[in-house]
Amino acid sequence: MTQSMDDKVVIVTGAGSGMGRSMVEEFVAAGARVAALDINEPKAKEVVAALDTPDRAIAVAVDVSSEESVTAAVRQVLNWAGRVDVLCNNAGIIDSFRPAHEISIDEWDRNLAVNLTGPFLMARAVIPDMLSRSQGIIINTASISSLSAAGGGTAYTAAKHGVLGLTRQLTFDYGKLGIRVNAICPGATLTGLTVPEGGSDTLPDSDAEIMRTPAQRWAQPSEIARLALYLAGTDADFIHGQAFVIDGGWLTAARNPI
Repeated sequence: MTQSMDDKVVIVTGAGSGMGRSMVEEFVAAGARVAALDINEPKAKEVVAALDTPDRAIAVAVDVSSEESVTAAVRQVLNWAGRVDVLCNNAGIIDSFRPAHEISIDEWDRNLAVNLTGPFLMARAVIPDMLSRSQGIIINTASISSLSAAGGGTAYTAAKHGVLGLTRQLTFDYGKLGIRVNAICPGATLTGLTVPEGGSDTLPDSDAEIMRTPAQRWAQPSEIARLALYLAGTDADFIHGQAFVIDGGWLTAARNPI
């Protein structure tokens, strides 16, 4: 049964495709009002327009790596809905799977800017509103690369490890003040970030390697979105500062599939 969100106001970043799109759909279906944020505003508008109840959502352009853009986007959401109850920090990019001596500083900087600074900036922007009401929920999309190497390259793995550190520090700083923070650690999921079939000189053949994991399949974005919905609900009220692995047994297999 779909969990009711009781007219909660939810922000989802990276909402134009993949897990973000599924999060928008799941939260709206559960009764929430959702701000669909994406750097590609036309894609976010497409997501909103395709909803059964598009009046319960708004598309907002944001570059999560830019403090100015984040501030403006959150201000727009607050003007629209008056508050933010849930933030899903989902926007992210993948790297080229290159080791440290091969990766460019530009790729390193861009990965950390989007994958780590982005969640920090978004959280910092919504926390004052949450503190004013002594309640709020932040859900960070981390990765199995937050817990192990080989799910990405140097930049992606370092950034996603940082997301768990951010999650735990936010929990320490704000949990007693009414803000719950948790992280989701997906494994290989069929999204726009998915590495191409057949691989390349740096990207592995993921289809072949995923068949070596216990689930023997990719995750669907909707499966990740339903976990986010659970963590945002009252049934998860006692869960603070945790990293929820949803990877089809990738890490449990105790090997490096890629």
